[in-house]
Formats: sequence, structure tokens, C-alpha cells
Amino acid sequence: MPGWKAGLAAVAALLILGVVVLLARSRAGPPARCAPGMVPLGPRCCGEGQRLEAGRCAGAPGRCAAHLTPTPAGCAAPSATVPIAAGTLRLGPSDWEAQGIVGAAREAFVPAFSLDAFEVTEQRYAACVAAGVCPPLGLRGEPGLPVTGATLDEAARYCAFAGGSLPSRDQLAFAAAGPSGRRYPWGDTGAVCRRVAFGLKAGPCGWGATGPELAGSHPDGAAAHAGGRLFDLAGNVAEWAAPDLAGDTISGIHGGSWVDGAAAALRSWNRRLVPVSTRAPDIGFRCAYAR
Repeated sequence: MPGWKAGLAAVAALLILGVVVLLARSRAGPPARCAPGMVPLGPRCCGEGQRLEAGRCAGAPGRCAAHLTPTPAGCAAPSATVPIAAGTLRLGPSDWEAQGIVGAAREAFVPAFSLDAFEVTEQRYAACVAAGVCPPLGLRGEPGLPVTGATLDEAARYCAFAGGSLPSRDQLAFAAAGPSGRRYPWGDTGAVCRRVAFGLKAGPCGWGATGPELAGSHPDGAAAHAGGRLFDLAGNVAEWAAPDLAGDTISGIHGGSWVDGAAAALRSWNRRLVPVSTRAPDIGFRCAYAR
């Protein structure tokens, strides 16, 4: 082989090797967890142009995830509701991850209702406090963060102020699973960091988080049957449901949270019973409305 041909072959081989190395490095990197318009800063996803200060996304963002609005204080979700048509919630032993469903299948008819598109945020809760209806809570100063630390009674008080009520366990499960009984709000597979805010305290999606992400900052995980307009029904904050019976001293929280490190906590029917007086940094809520 002439020398020039051998030289070209060597260059081609080096180029191919370089491409292979770059692909390998990209696939071995950390999982993508922030939506377009957001940037990873420590365990948080902040708006473009923001900085991380003591765990907070600080500064005015130039851009936010789809559906979120840039404000001088950060990215924030609008106040919006999504209508959900009546249907039958079907869960049963064939669901290989089903929690608390042993033996017989369970079906429940769910009348039509509307549900908050986003978890109730600090911005929305502050309006209830200003009206003298809701008690003050320890807010963190980011308008788009979901409010946490509310007891069930305080969450119900806010929902009454907003013209609704806490959703029932069946309403939350049906909103997440849809008529087809999906394992996760977006489908039956793919519990990955870009779709849901989980595993932010001790992995796999982040380390050292002290609170949830901005409500609605993971649009890839929106509920499929609601046209992609219902956000964070899995992860971010676990959400209060109304007690099964009036006067119950325990109630369910649904959907897993930023603390959970296992995908099993994110499934549509995941429910954990806690005392109604519980205050926790990973428990929030959204409201349901009659139709």
C-alpha cells in the first residue's frame, strides 16, 4: 500500500476510535434529569440563568421548563385545573407491583372531576395565608416550589379556600393510572430521572437535596391520558388524599417523593398510611374540584 493511502487509513481509524470513545463517555455520564429550559445545579433543576444559593434557585431565570413562567423570583407554575372524564379504576393481582392488593381485583367507578394540574405551590398557599384562612408554614421563598409541611387539615383548609377539596384515594390513583391502569402516569416503563423528581437525597438522581423540585419542572413525566397536562403525580412530593372515612386519624399519601430512591414508590397505586397530623418536607398536596 502506498504511504499516502496508509496515512489516510490511519487517520480514518483514529477518527472512528474517537467517535467510539465519545459515544462511550456520553453513555457513561450521569443520567439526564433536567428538562429543556432548566439546568442541573447540585441536586436541583433551576431555570436557565439562575444560580444555586443554600439549596435555592436564586436570581431571575431567562428560561424555564415548558408550562412554567419565568418570574423575578424564579420559575413558577400557573394556577390551572385539568378535567378528568368519568371512568373505572381497575387494579388487581395481575399488576406485578401492586401494593396492598392481594387476592381479588379491585374496581371503582370514579365520577368526572377536575384536578389541579400542579401541586399547590408556595405562591398559591401564600395567597391563602394573606387572606387569613390558612396558617403560616415555613416557606422557602421560591414561588414555584410545592408547599410542604402541611397537615391533612391544613391542606383541606387550603383546598376549601380554592373552591375544592382534597382528592380521594381513587381520584388520585385514577388521575395517575388512567382508564388503562398504567404503572406510572406516563406509561408502564421508564421511571427515569428526566421524568420524575425522585432519588434526590441519596441517589440515583441526585445527592444532598433538602426539599422538592419546582412543581411541573419534569414535563416528560406528565400523565399520558390527560394530554400531558397533569404534572408530578409521581415523585416530587407525596400527596395527601382525603381519609376513607370522616374522622379517621390516618390517611394515605400517594405517588412517592423526592426522598424515595426506588421506582416502586412512584407507581400509580402506591399509597402509604400516615397520621393526619404528620408534617414532613416530602408531603404536599393538590386539590380536586366537582364537575
